[in-house]
Amino acid sequence: MDTSLVLQNLLTPPVLFFFLGVLAVLLGSDLEIPAPLPKLFSLYLLLAIGFKGGLELQHSGISGPVLPTIAAAVAMSLLVPLYSFLILRLKLDSFNAAAIAGTYGSISAVTFITAESFLETQHLHHDGFMVAALALMESPAIIVGLLLVKLAAPQNRPQQQAMRWGAVLHEALLNGSVYLLVGSLVIGFLSAANSPSSVEKMLPFTDKLFYGALSFFLLDMGIVAAQRVRDLKEAGSFLIGFSILMPLFNAGAGALLARFLGLEPGNALLFVVLCASASYIAVPAAMRMTVPEANPSFYISTALGLTFPFNIIVGIPLYMGLVNALIPSAG
Repeated sequence: MDTSLVLQNLLTPPVLFFFLGVLAVLLGSDLEIPAPLPKLFSLYLLLAIGFKGGLELQHSGISGPVLPTIAAAVAMSLLVPLYSFLILRLKLDSFNAAAIAGTYGSISAVTFITAESFLETQHLHHDGFMVAALALMESPAIIVGLLLVKLAAPQNRPQQQAMRWGAVLHEALLNGSVYLLVGSLVIGFLSAANSPSSVEKMLPFTDKLFYGALSFFLLDMGIVAAQRVRDLKEAGSFLIGFSILMPLFNAGAGALLARFLGLEPGNALLFVVLCASASYIAVPAAMRMTVPEANPSFYISTALGLTFPFNIIVGIPLYMGLVNALIPSAG
């Protein structure tokens, strides 16, 4: 791994603000971000990334590697929960194994956005269709996780806890983050084709403010992640190891797929990051609603307390080094 990439990543404002949030908790500071603001900034980041992705998708079109890449991304979101479940069942019951497997089969939009910012510092191009892959990878993992619960432990569930599949599908396909991301992507796509002047008016909002908003949001994420580290004692050494080794394994699989698909370095990194990240918002919300037998401390603390910090601090430059090694044109 090129240690200069790690250093460059560590010294970018968003990552430094993340450390600032972590340090606030470790030092016992009373720094706290008022509850509505993180949600607002999260929605803004999703809107901005979706809108910009739609613009770029309109310019690049949907030919070439677009459809194969999106299909491969969806396939990974179906496969990762399956083999993760088999590994987790070595130590955990079906409910916890399925909930954690679904979490690691899904994605972290903020990790993806941080990777995009990293690519900008490296002056590497990436295409808007990767945002479509981002949007489509969240829901399949939720559905697979819940199917694993139904198939692996049906005899253990009281009748009154039977899944309401209508509510499950609604949460998987129409949760707020997926809806806003897909909607913004479509709006950006249509606007670029039919109203270029309106796109110019949107750019100060979706482009100029983006980096600052990401830094502010990661400040809050640093606070939350540091608070979640305390729950890792309950998770135990097996899950702590899983939360680091599984992203690395998924990143390796994603890098090989990216090479097979012939992706350019920037797109390859984003694809790898999607494979290696874990959801700490949408999937936990769905699992809490439908799998109350699973312990939230397991799937939230591992995804948010370890995997998320690992990816944005060390993982992204590590994955870039992997892409450089596997894709000749990246060197």
